[in-house]
Amino acid sequence: MRRPPVAASLLGLLLSASVHAQGFAALVSPPRFELATRPGKTLRSVVEVSNRSTAPGRYLVHTADWTLSPDFTVNFHDDLQADSCRPWVAIERPEVVVPGGATLRYRFEVTVPADAPAGECRFAVMIEGAEPSIARNNGMDLPVTGRIGIIVYVTVGEGAPDLESFGPTISTLNGQRIPALRIHNSGNAHGRMSGFLTGTDAKGISYDFTPSDFPILPHEEREVFLTPSTAADDHPTLTFPVTVKGTLEWGDHKTEFNQRFD
Repeated sequence: MRRPPVAASLLGLLLSASVHAQGFAALVSPPRFELATRPGKTLRSVVEVSNRSTAPGRYLVHTADWTLSPDFTVNFHDDLQADSCRPWVAIERPEVVVPGGATLRYRFEVTVPADAPAGECRFAVMIEGAEPSIARNNGMDLPVTGRIGIIVYVTVGEGAPDLESFGPTISTLNGQRIPALRIHNSGNAHGRMSGFLTGTDAKGISYDFTPSDFPILPHEEREVFLTPSTAADDHPTLTFPVTVKGTLEWGDHKTEFNQRFD
C-alpha cells in the first residue's frame, strides 16, 4: 500500500528519537548516522530499538527518501525519488518484535556500486507501529500510528560540502531578533556550520554566539542562526547593531569571522 509523504520537524528528530503513544513506546539510538565509504564497498551499521512499554512491541521497518523544507521540516517519501540511492540499501527484515523493556540491535547495510560518483547517499530508516492505536479526541476514536525516521548520510568517495557565506542578515527566532548568515553549499555532500563566536551589542553587553547546526544540503542555500547567550541568560534580548567575531568552521575548514549586524 502506498503511504503519503510524512512531515516531521528535523529539530525534533535530532534532539529526540523517541515516540511514546498508546501502543507505541519506542526509542532508537543513534537518531542519526553520518557515515563514509568508497565505491564498490559495503557499509554495515546497527540501530538499537528499545521498547519502553511493558508489553511486546511489533514494528514495521522500511526505508524512505526525504527532503528538507525551507523551515527545516523533513518530508518522508516512500516512493523512490529522482536519484534515490535506496536501491543500494538492504535491511535486516521488514518486521520485528521487541519484548517489553528490551532492546533489539537492528542491522542495515549500504552497498555502493563500483561506478558510483563521488557525492552523498541520503535516506531514512523508518520504524513504525505495526498496529494503529486508538486515541480519543473530542468524543471520536481516531487511529494513531507511531513512526520514527532515522536519518542516514553516507559520504561516497571524495564527496564533500563547499560552503560559502552570503552574509549578514537579521532573523527572528522564537520571537527574538538575532544575527544570521545565508550559507550556500556548492559541494556534493551536506555540511554544517559550527564555530567559536563572541560579540557585543549596542549597549556594550558581551555574548557568546552559537551557529545553528542544521544540515545544508548540496546546491541549497540555508539560513544559519547565530544564537546569543550569556553565563546568566540562555535567551537574552539583543540591542542592535551587534558585532560578532571569532572562527567559523565546517568540516576541516576554518575561517576568521568579523561582522556587524545592523
